[in-house]
Amino acid sequence: MSVVLDGKAYLDGVDLSPSDFYRLLKHAASPPKTSAPSPARFLDAYRQAAGIADAVLCITVSPRFSACHDAAKLAQDEARKELSQFPIEVVDSGSAAAGEALVALAALRAASDAKALADAEAAARAAVPKVRLLAYLDTLYYLWKGGRVPGIAYAGVSLLDLKPLFEMAQGEVKNLARPRTARRAMRRLTERMRDRVGSARIRVGVMHAGAPDAAETLRRMVTEEFDCAELFVTEFSPVMGAHTGPGLLGLAFHLD
Repeated sequence: MSVVLDGKAYLDGVDLSPSDFYRLLKHAASPPKTSAPSPARFLDAYRQAAGIADAVLCITVSPRFSACHDAAKLAQDEARKELSQFPIEVVDSGSAAAGEALVALAALRAASDAKALADAEAAARAAVPKVRLLAYLDTLYYLWKGGRVPGIAYAGVSLLDLKPLFEMAQGEVKNLARPRTARRAMRRLTERMRDRVGSARIRVGVMHAGAPDAAETLRRMVTEEFDCAELFVTEFSPVMGAHTGPGLLGLAFHLD
């Protein structure tokens, strides 16, 4: 994926690190723009994979948020002609960010155990309906400038210093609450996760957008309150932070 900031294009994760992006974002003259990879870029990636692997499982962000899935599928169709003996499967994660990561990690565990594409694909598809993502935004400015929320919503949230909390599951997003402070929003995250998992053992990803200290606080809260089979912290890459802005904090999780 690529992000354009003040007229300069960067390849996410290659030309621009998250820390550099959030530093530049503070001084940007205009909101950043993003674009998904073309089918040609996916096809090139498939070609490269064919030289080192027996098969490809491509897990994409939900089509609700990006054209990645469609591009990956178009490239898959083209690869069937060019790489006819090389199996390629494309799976919609139904999520994004750490939610997508949890689907990928489920596939990785299956691939490590069984060494078969079908097993990895089945594990990924089985994880998709289980994964939930909870997060709150520190600002609606970037969603407003990107045309994703109306100006009146941005103005109201900014005036009252609210932290909109939302949930994502299988590509659907719904608003849950609008706590007044970051501390309350953080507590709401763990409360909502508790409502959904109870005392069960879970796998969790803590995610943040340029807010490492808050992410560490949330990680400690999760460690103390939940039985975690897996727990990792990850930062929103530039192409994701371009839409949310800095300050986002969230949890992606599913039952172990």
